[in-house]
Amino acid sequence: MINSMEATARILKALGDETRLRILALPKDGELCVCDLMATLSLPQSTASRHLAYLRNSGWVSGTRKGKWMYYRFITDTTFTGSGLGEEILCYLSTLEQAPKDQESLRDYLLTKDKETCAATK
Repeated sequence: MINSMEATARILKALGDETRLRILALPKDGELCVCDLMATLSLPQSTASRHLAYLRNSGWVSGTRKGKWMYYRFITDTTFTGSGLGEEILCYLSTLEQAPKDQESLRDYLLTKDKETCAATK
């Protein structure tokens, strides 16, 4: 359980940006590559990476390097452990108007993605 004001402020501050909220509203199954988020949210690589670093530093995601790309996994089981607040926030985000559009965009992109080059094949 998070037991300091500083840690709680850091976690909640990560929610203070629309792009980070859109990232957190995406499906939580498995890992997403930076390129997946770039394509889904129409972001340049530097912007996507900056927001993901912020989410990683605040405890919302963890990252793993595979070749030249970073892959991120959502940490829903440790954010606000014991309070359920992290899960409630993520559930709420999925109900917002933009979330289904972004989720559909991600699904469409993943159907066309070449896993070797991290690019759409169409």
